[in-house]
Amino acid sequence: MKRYETYKDSGIEWLGEIPKHWKINKLKFVGNIVCGGTPSTSNESYWKGEIPWIQSGKVQNNTVTSDQVDKFISEQALRESSTKVVPSDSILIAITGATCSNIGYLTFETTVNQSIIGITPFSFNTNLLFHLLKAQKEQILFHQSGGAQGGVTKGDIMNLYIPHPPNGEQTQIANYLDQKTTQIDELIAKKEQLIHLLEEERKAIINQAVTKGLNPDAPMKDSGIDWLGEIPEHWNVSQIKYVTKKIGSGVTPRGGAETYLEEGIPLLRSQNVYFDNFKLDNVAYISEDIHNDMKNSQVLKGDVLLNITGGSIGRCYYVSNQFEEANVNQHVCIVRPNEKIKTKFLHLVLSSELGQSQIELCQTGGNREALNFEQLKKFYFVLPDINDQEVVIKSIENHQHKISKTIANCSREIELLKEYKTTLISDVVTGKIDVREEVLN
Repeated sequence: MKRYETYKDSGIEWLGEIPKHWKINKLKFVGNIVCGGTPSTSNESYWKGEIPWIQSGKVQNNTVTSDQVDKFISEQALRESSTKVVPSDSILIAITGATCSNIGYLTFETTVNQSIIGITPFSFNTNLLFHLLKAQKEQILFHQSGGAQGGVTKGDIMNLYIPHPPNGEQTQIANYLDQKTTQIDELIAKKEQLIHLLEEERKAIINQAVTKGLNPDAPMKDSGIDWLGEIPEHWNVSQIKYVTKKIGSGVTPRGGAETYLEEGIPLLRSQNVYFDNFKLDNVAYISEDIHNDMKNSQVLKGDVLLNITGGSIGRCYYVSNQFEEANVNQHVCIVRPNEKIKTKFLHLVLSSELGQSQIELCQTGGNREALNFEQLKKFYFVLPDINDQEVVIKSIENHQHKISKTIANCSREIELLKEYKTTLISDVVTGKIDVREEVLN
């Protein structure tokens, strides 16, 4: 795309050159800026009104709509507290904590808490300011103090320098960015939807293969279990306890995390076990002595490791050549197959809809979901002979390879689109490219 005819030095190091006819302004000169507050939580009447009130967590680099409001305050709270009204079509900036520098386009009138700055432009196109501030997140974070939970001040925001195109030009730039970013976002959404469909296809293929086999024309018989339905005639229904030599978990070593080392024997925890692999970036290590003391939970090649507590309950993967030795803590169960079942087939069963639905039915412990060994032993599944297991494994691996390759390509394309969107916005709002004559749909 073309550049402007002439440029000048902006005088701002990070900004560099800008088009000759543009200006540089501080944010406080292009909009009314307010900071919010929180009415006292001890006064119940403050929180029984109809005035929307939002916190910084609602500001997520996108539009902020009234559908996101879950707190309302009274007229009395507005009068007697430091919270402020921010009009519709304003820009919100989160200024503290993990959301610091997040930008939002406000689509309704609301009050805000003290972790939000509201900017109502009076000499700047609001859409353009939204794009511009999102492109300047690093400049906002430059002023952050107090570490990750710190923030920036109202003064820091007011004194931010921004490139200021002529008013007539602002509308064209804003409309151009609105159109292009919408097109990019739609492409990203389509690719994300494709990934979702591929993941669903992957699950469906596995579940079909481990419950009905690969041949749709094969003779079938009643499984004897209502929710399982018919199964291939030459397959049998079994339970996990009949095809395993061991079902058990480990413990946290005495002394807990203080015993963990930088290197040694991997101690696999639930955060290391996923459906498609073991993720060892944050693996803990224990000494050889502790490993030998924990003989009952030493991992062997061919074991399937299954998370049995917490939010990751049900995630599982099998041990092949990822490590020579390993151990597990109490949140990971070792499911060791016997000669009746292949390791990979057992993994497919446990990770399939058939296995995962039984895990969901067994969850106990309120918010801390858990699965015990006796429940796991009673899981029903369909057991082919060893030869059929190998055929199923091979077929699924072929499908998995194709699906994984497509998902990886889509994920890479999404990252490239996001990078392109960021670069495009930055180049346009800082005048590196000229879009004044671009034809818009």
